[in-house]
Amino acid sequence: MRSCRLALLAALVVLSGGGARSDVLTGPQIRDLFTGNTVTGVYSGGGPFSEYHAADGRALGDNGFTLNIDACWNTAGDSVCYHYGPAKDRRTYCFTVERDGDNLTLRVADSGRLNAVASLEKGNPGAHGDGKRRWSCDDLLSRGSDGSKNAAWSNAEPK
Repeated sequence: MRSCRLALLAALVVLSGGGARSDVLTGPQIRDLFTGNTVTGVYSGGGPFSEYHAADGRALGDNGFTLNIDACWNTAGDSVCYHYGPAKDRRTYCFTVERDGDNLTLRVADSGRLNAVASLEKGNPGAHGDGKRRWSCDDLLSRGSDGSKNAAWSNAEPK
């Protein structure tokens, strides 16, 4: 089943430029959609990924290149941002999110370049965990990707 879904998502990468009407999500819409759910998809280059978006800001799972052992996520403006690595070596990637029904398109926030197509899975069906390596995203929860205060949202805020 999962391989069929990934094959379908790979086909969507090819078709993603073709005229389908998508809604560009705002930061609060992204937060509400992603929190407590898993985003599973295929990068435009072909590699699969699956990340559970924990309410505490951790991104659990596999970013397509490695298992996440210190990954965090948040929203900044109308983008979702992923932060990988310890603070001194952290790599940050931000994406806008378009939604067309159950399909999501993630584009590089700065350029609009297609990064991935994905779908949302309710909850954590892949049982993504932290591999018994707890990490904290507290330093990112209230900051935008540029390090500025992001008073509009913190992943840790109750709904």
